[in-house]
Amino acid sequence: MKTVYMDNNATTPIDPRVKEAVLPFLGELYGNPSSLHAVAKPVKQAMIEARQHVADLIGAEKHEIFFTASGTEADNWAIKGIVAASRNEKKHVITSSVEHEAVRNTCKYLTHLGIDVTFLPVDQYGMVDPDDVRRAIRPETVLITIMHSNNEVGTIQPIDEIVSIAKEAGVAMHTDAVQSAGKMPLDVGQLPVDTMALSGHKLYALKGCGALYIRSGLLVRRLIHGGHQERGRRAGTENVVGIVALGAACKLAAEEIGTEPQHIFDLRNRLEAGILERISHTTLNGHPKMRLCSTTNIRFEYLEGESILLRLSANGICVSTGSACSSASLEASPVLIAMGIPPQHAHGAIRFSLGRMNTEEDVDYVLEVLPPIIEELRKMSPLFPG
Repeated sequence: MKTVYMDNNATTPIDPRVKEAVLPFLGELYGNPSSLHAVAKPVKQAMIEARQHVADLIGAEKHEIFFTASGTEADNWAIKGIVAASRNEKKHVITSSVEHEAVRNTCKYLTHLGIDVTFLPVDQYGMVDPDDVRRAIRPETVLITIMHSNNEVGTIQPIDEIVSIAKEAGVAMHTDAVQSAGKMPLDVGQLPVDTMALSGHKLYALKGCGALYIRSGLLVRRLIHGGHQERGRRAGTENVVGIVALGAACKLAAEEIGTEPQHIFDLRNRLEAGILERISHTTLNGHPKMRLCSTTNIRFEYLEGESILLRLSANGICVSTGSACSSASLEASPVLIAMGIPPQHAHGAIRFSLGRMNTEEDVDYVLEVLPPIIEELRKMSPLFPG
């Protein structure tokens, strides 16, 4: 049976070129990069090169990149570290109601520590209004954390405007760019956020490795205590295999940023138009234009997304009903609810997220298989008016 993978926002397959780059570090290059002997030297050099590749992808300096175990850790470190470093007696954080759980639940945790958090609303497209950010700032505000793009619906936030507002107010700015990296140009010189989170397994690298950009001179308290790794700011023996993979993936992304996103964008639009034209009672979730090239989130009215997902999976098509981190939950997506979509409609949403490995044949296969599945499920649905 043909397999079509369209869940790249959850995780990407490992690029064969990335796999090739890490193979020596699964064998002869096994040294601990903190050691001083000859076995460690090439491993340490590989980490230096990987750090440079990550920095190059986002226009940062090499010394501003710190490796983590995941994008989630990077988000936690930035948010908790900036708040802890602030000397304000009272502390206030601003975020949005559509953040990834790595940010949303970290901010909820802060409220248990007595820190006030404002969760800003979004419009019907999942976009934050920069004026709402400006109005929410207080004298005690120490951090604004708004994601660069949404993992479920793909909406790209007006981060440039929000950063300008944060700078005017003297407030630190963090952005979760896990979904954006490699899919669109990122340059911290032109977009002067203070911290930015990245993740390897969303970039055709390995799971278990991420990175945090920390602008030079910014005080961020450490999250993990122990040894002197990562220049004394993040303890623990480095995941060399994951770091080399992330570096290789970032190098490839930087080289292909001028062509690959357009290819994925064309495939996504072909899929999206085909679904909306061939299947009635369907609606796009997310901004029609300001959206990641990879992502189309469509709700199928009068149906449960899980039923659609399982039927597609039985035909070799892999998609999602939302964030992979929330896939075990039977509740409607908090992102879609925040966008004002009624729960009964939010439950019928399917996210198709395309990537580097997808082809026109994949899209055509989905467009062949999906309409009969929806027709059959609606015949069984007591809610469908037909």
